[in-house]
Amino acid sequence: MKKLFLLSIALLGFVLATNAQDISNNAIGLRLGDSNGVGAEVSYQHALGSNNRLEVDLGWRDSKTYDGFKLAGLYQWVWNIDGGFNWYAGVGGGVGSFGYNDKKGNDYNDTFIFAAGDIGIEYNFDIPLLISLDFRPEIGFGNDYNNDFNNSDLDFDIALGIRYQF
Repeated sequence: MKKLFLLSIALLGFVLATNAQDISNNAIGLRLGDSNGVGAEVSYQHALGSNNRLEVDLGWRDSKTYDGFKLAGLYQWVWNIDGGFNWYAGVGGGVGSFGYNDKKGNDYNDTFIFAAGDIGIEYNFDIPLLISLDFRPEIGFGNDYNNDFNNSDLDFDIALGIRYQF
C-alpha cells in the first residue's frame, strides 16, 4: 500500500511538473474518422490557456438513403512530450440528428445527445500545420440511435486530424 501511495505521489508530481508547450490560439481543419456514420468533420480548436483548449467538430452527411449531422464540443488538456509532440485528453459532448431509409422502405429518424471522452497524440510542425491521431469513445442517447445497450449507443471513433494553425 505504501508503494502504491508513493507511486501515486510521484505520478502526480510528474504531471504537475510537466511543462506544456504553448499551443496555437486557433486551428481549423478536418478530423477524418467514422464519426458514427457521419464521416469527416470540420474541426476548430481555440486555446483557452497555455495548456488547455476547446475543440468544436461538425460533421454532416447527405446522400440518397442517409442524411445527418453531428456537433461535438470538447474541453482538452494538452501536455508536451518532446519537441513538437504533444498528447492530450478531454471530455465533452454534443448533439446530432440522422435519417435513413433501409432496403425495405422503412424510414428511421432520430435526434440524439451524447457524452464523449478524447485522448490523442499530435505533432506541431514548424510550419502552421498540426496533425493528430485520437480516440474518442462516445455514448449516445436517443430512440432509434440505440442498439442493445439499454437505450444508449457506445461508439469508439478513431480519427486522423489535419489542421491549419493561426
